[in-house]
Amino acid sequence: MVKFLTVHQSKIRIYSLLLFSEFIIFVFLIYFNFSGLGIIFVGLCLVSILVGYYVMTVKILSMKDHRHVPELTRKKGDKGKGHTAIIYFAHGEPEDYNPIGWINQFREFDGQKIKFIPFLIRPIFLYMLRKKYIHVGFSQHKKMHTKMMKSLEERFRREGDGQTRFYLSFLEDEPRPDATVITVLNEGASRIIVSEVFLTISNHTAEGEELVRKIYFDDYGVSIAFTGPLWDSKILQSMFVERVNKHLECADKKKVGVLLVGHGQPKEWDMEWPTETEQEIKFRKDVLELFVKDGYDRKNLDLAWMEFREPCTSEAVQKLVQNGVEKIFYFSAAISADSIHSMCDLPELISKCGIPNNIEVINLGAWNDDPIVIEAIKEKIDRVRVGYFYFNRYI
Repeated sequence: MVKFLTVHQSKIRIYSLLLFSEFIIFVFLIYFNFSGLGIIFVGLCLVSILVGYYVMTVKILSMKDHRHVPELTRKKGDKGKGHTAIIYFAHGEPEDYNPIGWINQFREFDGQKIKFIPFLIRPIFLYMLRKKYIHVGFSQHKKMHTKMMKSLEERFRREGDGQTRFYLSFLEDEPRPDATVITVLNEGASRIIVSEVFLTISNHTAEGEELVRKIYFDDYGVSIAFTGPLWDSKILQSMFVERVNKHLECADKKKVGVLLVGHGQPKEWDMEWPTETEQEIKFRKDVLELFVKDGYDRKNLDLAWMEFREPCTSEAVQKLVQNGVEKIFYFSAAISADSIHSMCDLPELISKCGIPNNIEVINLGAWNDDPIVIEAIKEKIDRVRVGYFYFNRYI
């Protein structure tokens, strides 16, 4: 059963047949053995099923991360070729269903003793993840980040910088941050800047930095710096207002509702990483203030969460409906590039809110390849390039 719940969708039919066959055999054995010892036999069968489920769950959740990490071939003492490498580091999401990212997340939280999804329920969680991939086909997350990095590189080239090199890396996709760093070193970089395309300081940014810092840069005379995430970027905050204004058409700003939606995390996580929620809330509140300054009605501007925190998305939407808005714009405010959350989960939540047909609802998505977003990322990099280094934030 566990394999059926967690395998790639291309193998579902095979495991469906196997599961069905096992069920038929189970019923057959019960039917022909239900005598005086029938109850004991059924009990033994059920115990064997539970034991098998547990053993397979352990096996699946012990899956190793087989993402490629190249060999470091640069010799110690090699000072490199003198150029700067910018590693564009984002959360990442596999284009096709692959549970390893969430399996790594389970391990991390288990190690930190943070409660998240009971052990025996995790195969069902992975099954739900697979269903989302089946629904959307493929995630466009990586393609969008690739496009964003190319836009960033073009921005540097327009300023006359033809030397700096750019590399992608992802926490939950290929290539990993440490793999990218090794590639960068092998290609002779003398300076490395990790551009953290995240909203907040969290376990995700910490995990990425931990992978990177396992490499001893002093052996190669290479300096490394981290830009820090974008929660305090005034430029990024302005993007939300600009995007809504572009989609207003003839609508009256006073009759427009704007919803900035975050995913949310359990309170247990906040104890370990309070910065994630604190910085996200501050960022979104600052964005709403920009909307007020631009002429939007404060009562029609709100924050919401997909889960774990209040107000939930439905509650926030109903408030806007009761206020009599004619249009509702909503963002996946903390997501850097369109993902399963922004293109599947959140629209599904919104669709269940019972919004009247006379109210137009527009999904403005994640940050994506917006020139203002690219400028915000570049601003963070430029700060580091002139000496504002982001060392040891987690020590």
